[in-house]
Amino acid sequence: MDISIVVPLYNEEESLPHLHEWIARVMDAGQFAFEIIFVNDGSSDRSWEVVKDLCQKDSSVKGISFRRNYGKSAALNTGFQAAKGDVVITMDADLQDSPDEIPDLYKMIKTDGYDLVSGWKKKRYDPISKTIPTKFFNAATRKMSGIHLHDFNCGLKAYKLDVVKNIEVYGEMHRYIPVIAKWAGFTKIGEKVVQHREREYGTTKFGLERFINGFLDLLSITFVSKFGKRPMHLFGAFGTLMFFIGFLCTIWIGVDKLFIDTQGRLVTDRPLFYIALVSMILGTQLFLAGFMGELVSRNSPNRNQYQIQEKLGWGS
Repeated sequence: MDISIVVPLYNEEESLPHLHEWIARVMDAGQFAFEIIFVNDGSSDRSWEVVKDLCQKDSSVKGISFRRNYGKSAALNTGFQAAKGDVVITMDADLQDSPDEIPDLYKMIKTDGYDLVSGWKKKRYDPISKTIPTKFFNAATRKMSGIHLHDFNCGLKAYKLDVVKNIEVYGEMHRYIPVIAKWAGFTKIGEKVVQHREREYGTTKFGLERFINGFLDLLSITFVSKFGKRPMHLFGAFGTLMFFIGFLCTIWIGVDKLFIDTQGRLVTDRPLFYIALVSMILGTQLFLAGFMGELVSRNSPNRNQYQIQEKLGWGS
């Protein structure tokens, strides 16, 4: 199979028939062998009934329905597990992503050799209350991840099948799939300018709180990716540094009290005393946090699971 198209959806009953027709037309024109996987994220409207109707009419359509709303990350992860195509395309169900982009995305994966290609909605039809925070979010993600993409959260992406089978998307981490893929060893990440269309039906399902949650998720994934298997390297380093600063301050206070200070001031009257005390306490706590994290990490059943790209000389 050439292409698997994974479409997470939540209350999009009006757009689904149009989206299916559009995808099928593009796939037939390119003579692709394909499947469309609709993942219903606990919709409260008739979305699932529409998907069931499409499955009966078209054998290339497959559907998965959650009992309740779990979020886009859960829908994508479930769709990834079910996908079988050599190239996996993800797109939103609200018709703001154009299926006409799929052939070029497919070519960038199969011909140009990219592991992952992310869409870039260079011209957006979103209100300014959404576009400005998005720019800050993308800039922060670029800085922290080292991946130079303009639009991390674009729903229109293309992946090699190996990528989606070797990553796990959870919580609200769908915004950071390129980051997750990079830390899994898939470093050839590209970008393509794609068309952004105005929403035809319904209303957006995301509010401003997603930007706060997005930043917190970025901190979380950065820590887990870099220090998930060695937390002592982070907490232990900071803890040692803080304790060392406090210890030096303590030494200075003692020397000053014994040999320099002639006024007989109490040690507790000095601001430096409290700086030293707080630094040593924080240093000890950080070191203990790293030590506890190391114990948890070493007892994890996944502590020795690594991404293996290829093995040679082992026979059948």
